[in-house]
Amino acid sequence: MFSYDFMQNAFMAGTVVSIVAGIVGTFAVARNYAFLTHTLSEIGFAGAAFGLFAGWPALLGMMIATSGASIAIGALESGYTKRDNVTSAISALAIGLGILFLALGHTSTTAATGILFGSVLGISRQNLLLLIVLAIFVMVTLLINYRSLRQLAFDEAGIFLQSGRQKAVRYIFLVIIALSVSISSQLVGSLLIFVLVTLPAASAKYYATATTRLMGLAVIFALFGTWSGLTLAYLTNLPASFFIAVIEVLIYLVSVWQFQKSA
Repeated sequence: MFSYDFMQNAFMAGTVVSIVAGIVGTFAVARNYAFLTHTLSEIGFAGAAFGLFAGWPALLGMMIATSGASIAIGALESGYTKRDNVTSAISALAIGLGILFLALGHTSTTAATGILFGSVLGISRQNLLLLIVLAIFVMVTLLINYRSLRQLAFDEAGIFLQSGRQKAVRYIFLVIIALSVSISSQLVGSLLIFVLVTLPAASAKYYATATTRLMGLAVIFALFGTWSGLTLAYLTNLPASFFIAVIEVLIYLVSVWQFQKSA
């Protein structure tokens, strides 16, 4: 299996994506941003479609769209209800725009399928290097702002005491989520981004409470699902995103079942 370059690229890309998604997803789940993550995936679809329409790389269009949308949502939100209303409206608009750009650009079925469901087995070495650079940027930004981001996600009341700092950290957090969504789309596509960004972290919270342990378990769950999914995809010639989604859902259901059993 590893004698093929495309499988080497797929496993390296999957590893990078899983690490980023597991760590960032821990903060997103703690912050109750699962719905926002799903919305950004749909916005990413529109951005990727526009990128292909404009002759850009799909990933570039997705990064611009998700980052801009996350900042806009951050500027508009003032409460949980309002945030949901804003993100729902933006999500609906994004889906419509994505379909429009695909039609105007006469995008091929293969390209459209890659945007929606990912094309990890077709990742080139150049795309892999770009993913690594983006992942390093996300991780360095998260490390620099780790304390503030942890407080925002797990204890926002405390960060409100720092005037001005809370808003800046919120924007940083939203952009990190947006970039993580764009990175993860290369593996599972825009429709299944929430599978890697939210489910591993949601499963981990049933086994740990400390932030570092949560991130560690989320990364392990994401890696297990990704590596297993890629292996099964190679053996069966079926989409890797399908297997990854099924495995992550099963991990989550088992986690919930064990928690309820021990309660």
